[in-house]
Amino acid sequence: MPNTDENRLGGRIARYARVGTAVGGLAARFAGERVLGIPLERDRHAAELRAALGGLKGPLMKVAQLLSTIPDALPREYVQELSQLQADAPSMGWPFVKRRMASELGPAWHKRFRHFEQTAAAAASLGQVHRAVGLDGQTLACKLQYPDMASAVEADLRQLGLIFAIFERTDSAISTKQIQAEIGARLREELDYEREAKHARLYRAMLADTSGVHVPAVVPDLSTRRLLTLEWVEGCKILEFVKDHPDARDALAMNMFRAWYVPFYGYGIIHGDPHLGNYTVRPDRGINLLDFGCVRVFPARFVKGVIDLYDALQTGNQDKAVEAYRTWGFGNPTKELVDVLNIWARFVYAPIMDDRARRIEETNSGHYGRETAAKVHAELRRVGGVEVPREFVFMDRAAIGLGSVFLHLQAEVNWYRLFQEMIQGFDVDVLHARQTAALTAQALPLPE
Repeated sequence: MPNTDENRLGGRIARYARVGTAVGGLAARFAGERVLGIPLERDRHAAELRAALGGLKGPLMKVAQLLSTIPDALPREYVQELSQLQADAPSMGWPFVKRRMASELGPAWHKRFRHFEQTAAAAASLGQVHRAVGLDGQTLACKLQYPDMASAVEADLRQLGLIFAIFERTDSAISTKQIQAEIGARLREELDYEREAKHARLYRAMLADTSGVHVPAVVPDLSTRRLLTLEWVEGCKILEFVKDHPDARDALAMNMFRAWYVPFYGYGIIHGDPHLGNYTVRPDRGINLLDFGCVRVFPARFVKGVIDLYDALQTGNQDKAVEAYRTWGFGNPTKELVDVLNIWARFVYAPIMDDRARRIEETNSGHYGRETAAKVHAELRRVGGVEVPREFVFMDRAAIGLGSVFLHLQAEVNWYRLFQEMIQGFDVDVLHARQTAALTAQALPLPE
C-alpha cells in the first residue's frame, strides 16, 4: 500500500494499536478456552470488545453488517455486539466538515450552496450525510467520508483476518479465506465515492421502468472521490411506516423484491447491502433505494447457475445441481457436500417453490435462517468443511438480508410468481450483452 493521504502509515498504526488490543484480548481468551479448558464468557467478552471499539468509525461497522448475514462466519454474540458500533460512534464535528468540504470543493465551497446544515442528518458506516440546498433550490444529501478511512479499512481487515484465523483453528466447517477476500474487495471499493456515483447512475438506469422503486439522482458538480452529493429524497423508515399502515406490508415487500432482483436477473448486478437503513418509504408507498457503495457484479453464467439450481431442486436433478454449484465456484463438490449445500438451498429457495401466497419463513422463527444455518454448519463439519466461493458470499448475503426484511414486514406474497416474472424468457447471452452495455455506459469494469 502506498504511503498517501488516503492510506497513511500513521493512521494504520494508530488503528492497529486500538483494534489490536481488543482483538488480542479475544485471541488470548479464546486460546485459554481451547488449550486450558477455561470457559470463555462470549456474551460478556463480546460486550467488552464493542466497548473497546465503540468510538471507532467505519469498516468494523460494515464488517459486522456483512457478517450478520454470512451464517456462522463468527459466533453470533460477537456479530450482535459489533453491529451496534454504528450507534455508538458520534458524528464528526463542524470543524472537520468545513476542512473536508474545502479539500473536496475548494476554499469557497460554501458559495456553491444556498444552505448547508452543520449537523449531520445521518451516519453511514464510512461517512456522514448532511442536508443542503443547492444554488438552484434543490434539496441535497451530501455524504462526506470520515478522515483516514483508507487507513482504517486496511487496519480493520488485518484484524478481521486474525479473528477469522482464531475461530478457524477450532472449527473446520467453513474456510473463510474467500469471505475475507470478498469483504476486503467490497470495502476498498466503498472508499471511492466516484465509483459509488457510477453505481447510483447505473441503478437509476436499470430501475427506470420499475414502478414502486426510486433511485436518487447524482449531482456530479458537487461530487468527488470523498464527497457524494445526491438529490434528497423524502421517506419514512420502513418499520415505522408499516406500524401506521399495516395494509402496506405486501406492496412494500414486492417493491423491495423488485428493487433487488430486477437488476440481478436482468443485468447480473446486485445491491450487496440489504439492511433497513438503506431504503425508505415514499408517501406513495414506493421505495427509495439508498447507498450504492456495496454493489456486486456477477458474470452472466453465475445468474444462470442460480436459475439452474432452482430447476434442479424442482425436478430432483442431482447432476444439474452439481453443475450449478461448480458454476458458483465450489470446484468439484462431492455428493455428500451437494446434499449438505442443498439443505441451505432448499431453505433459501423455499418461498419461490410453491405457487401460493405465503410468508417468507413459515417456522415462526424470530431469526431468518438461524436454525437451518446451524444444521448446515454441523453437517459441513461432518463432511470435512467447505471453502465458500467469493461470488457466492454477496448473493447469499442478499438473499438472507432481504429475507430478514420480509420477515420483519410479515408480508404474505406469492414469491413464486414474482420470481417467474423475473426469469421469464431468461437468456444468458442476452443478459451478458445487456450487462455489458449498462456497465460500459457508466465506465464501470466488466466482471472477470
